[in-house]
Amino acid sequence: MLTSPHVKHAIIIGSGFGGLAAAVRLSTRGYRVTVLERLDAPGGRAYVHRQDGFTFDAGPTIITAPFLFEELWEMCGQKLSDDVALQAIDPFYQLVFDDGERITCGGSADGMRSEVARISPGDVDGYERFMRHSGEIYRVGFEQLGHTPFQSWTDMVRVAPDLLRLGGLQSVYGLVSKYVRDPRLRVALSFHPLFVGGNPFTTTAVYCLISYLERRHGVHFAMGGTGTLVKGMVRLIEAQGGSVRCNAEVAEIELKNGAACGVSLATGEKLAADIVVSNADPATTYGRLVRNGSRTPAISQRLDAARYSMSLFVWYFGTRRQYSEVAHHTIVLGPRYRELIDDIFRHKRLAEDMSLYLHRPTATDPSLAPAGCDAFYVLSPVPHLDAGIDWTIEGERYRQRVEQRLTETILPGLKDAIVTSRIMTPLDFRDRLASHKGAAFGLEPVLTQSAWFRPHNRSDQVERLYLVGAGTHPGAGVPGVLSSARVLDTVVPHASELQ
Repeated sequence: MLTSPHVKHAIIIGSGFGGLAAAVRLSTRGYRVTVLERLDAPGGRAYVHRQDGFTFDAGPTIITAPFLFEELWEMCGQKLSDDVALQAIDPFYQLVFDDGERITCGGSADGMRSEVARISPGDVDGYERFMRHSGEIYRVGFEQLGHTPFQSWTDMVRVAPDLLRLGGLQSVYGLVSKYVRDPRLRVALSFHPLFVGGNPFTTTAVYCLISYLERRHGVHFAMGGTGTLVKGMVRLIEAQGGSVRCNAEVAEIELKNGAACGVSLATGEKLAADIVVSNADPATTYGRLVRNGSRTPAISQRLDAARYSMSLFVWYFGTRRQYSEVAHHTIVLGPRYRELIDDIFRHKRLAEDMSLYLHRPTATDPSLAPAGCDAFYVLSPVPHLDAGIDWTIEGERYRQRVEQRLTETILPGLKDAIVTSRIMTPLDFRDRLASHKGAAFGLEPVLTQSAWFRPHNRSDQVERLYLVGAGTHPGAGVPGVLSSARVLDTVVPHASELQ
């Protein structure tokens, strides 16, 4: 597609889901877009590793709001299904407790009532009341506020009564505990904030909306791996006349009269732009990329002192055999819940016990591994880099501990079955993904770091600079970062209106 030299140019820094979605949206609003990615392939946290015949999604594996992707394709006059096959997964996941008890969570209301009744008959009514409350929070917190910009404190004042009425001052665990008494059900209904970097005991109860989000829209997997969504979004951008450049690390956001006017690459190349959108961590954006902004040191200092999410230890491995009895998503819980989370978030120490999320995509898509084999990744929440753990030494030790835990619980004979392996530690989140403190999800989603209190989608410090991704409003998780790009429809003028 040929473009006029007078077409307004938007540069997007980073090709995570937030950056790619921003590029699609801006391209349909009259901008010529250029996405710059420092890695050798697009995707950011949704990068894809291919090794020894196995395909490993580096990050996101669960799609819970497919309509946010469908909307991007529709904006370009196309259908998501033409590029990506989304497979509904039901049950969603299985929780395996330390004593061997299991809870299977799925999309059927009747099925979940039966499962709750099996675990704790006295909690069925409370569970149903919790789900109704979750639905109320969803309608306000996600449908009404998820793609609404919070540029002014008055925006926060306007929604505060609803947030307070729905329990915004409580924690997720606190709200769940009002409705159910069984400790296993309290875990099953409160662990979801960990998917977005939150501590269930401190994350605002607004995030209880995740339970209803799953129920309403289901849990899906992109056949071929999450990377097929990345590939499809890149195709959309290119079909609209935009481009995605890899191995293109941005060293600095150029300013003119206090406004973003382009970028300088690490190679010294300079690219002019009418607007700049950063999909980088806000602390990285303001602390490293904006070097000459007179108003940025203050926000940089605030972001450095803020509370950050935990990090993750991730082990990708393939086996020469198949574990057909293992579900697509399994959560293997340790003997402690609150105490382990305190170790991770408050004490910042690597505990002796662990809870694990195990992803077996070949349960749904066998093409991701050679015939007769299984592909896995397992992640363990761990403290971010303020803990001072030397992951160059601890990485392999911890992998062995994870291997032992999986062997003892749901993957017998694992050590002898492994044919390929790689790990990702908090150092990779810092050095490879430029995440402040190696935090896997950016700012911790406590109430005082949500909505207006989060770095704004339209920068208050630098004109013509916009932010998308996990670190800005509304927050982490695939629905969150896609919604952050949706906010741009409100705060970025149409290209024809830009002076």
